[in-house]
Amino acid sequence: MRVVVALGGNALQRRGEVMTAQNQRNNVKIAAKQLATVAKTHQLVVAHGNGPQVGLLGLQNDAYARHVDEKVTPYPLDVLGAQTEGMIGYMIEQELGNELPFEVPLATILCQTEVDANDPAFKNPTKFVGPVYTKEDAEKLAKEKGWTVKADGEYYRRVVPSPKPRRIFEMRPIKWMMEKGTVVIAAGGGGIPTMYDDSGRRLGGVEAVIDKDLSSSLLAREVEADYFVIATDVKSVFVGWGTPDAKAIKMAHPDEMDKLGFAAGSMGPKVEAACEFARLTGKRAVIGALEDIEQIVEGKAGTIISTEKAGIEWY
Repeated sequence: MRVVVALGGNALQRRGEVMTAQNQRNNVKIAAKQLATVAKTHQLVVAHGNGPQVGLLGLQNDAYARHVDEKVTPYPLDVLGAQTEGMIGYMIEQELGNELPFEVPLATILCQTEVDANDPAFKNPTKFVGPVYTKEDAEKLAKEKGWTVKADGEYYRRVVPSPKPRRIFEMRPIKWMMEKGTVVIAAGGGGIPTMYDDSGRRLGGVEAVIDKDLSSSLLAREVEADYFVIATDVKSVFVGWGTPDAKAIKMAHPDEMDKLGFAAGSMGPKVEAACEFARLTGKRAVIGALEDIEQIVEGKAGTIISTEKAGIEWY
């Protein structure tokens, strides 16, 4: 099968973990072992999140401005996104290469993703980036830097606009590499957010972060994937998550998932992306834990979203 796996940014940088290169590499090693099991028997394309990493680079920018003690225009989010595509892609590529036979080619491609200037997301930031803070620290930073901050579980994080992806410009080279049997790492962090100017001829960057799940769904459709996997840090999609009445979904029709309602900043985009892929292709999308990837691809774990049958099935 042709399988697209979207890795969550938090699978590569655990919540509350110190954001060091070594910690990230350790997490990538774990992910690579799981992904290699897929690549050995299927054609694999990997996408990944970058929320924590973009936030870290932003903080490093701030540290530089304080160091030189003058007003320095920070690097915009599109440039930071490009940096994370290279950094994370490099680690995934290297660690996957350590798990797979030497002759298996791997390549990371920086992707520019087009968004709409009129997307309502620009008026309602929802995408979490950067490390977690206490409520007090988050409110202080919001006041100092003009950030928008929101609750993320028991912590608080910065949120930025997350417009929907319309097009990935590098689809032709991605397909060329796949035709040669390459394991491609693409659309990292949802891709670099870009849009055309008023003339419709000049492309430029945008101060936003594109949701990696929605971009991965677009990527999966464009490469005609047989299976779309959203790998996260929970074993399946739950209703009533965090309560004594929590129930795990085994399989559901997209229409049923629409009725349940999921948080915009966490599970919501994953469910939306999976439903979109299932509806538009008639194929299966699965949301589940990275450590279950082998069973997920076999259809034995995670939450399967499919148009094959109506209704909802529980674990």
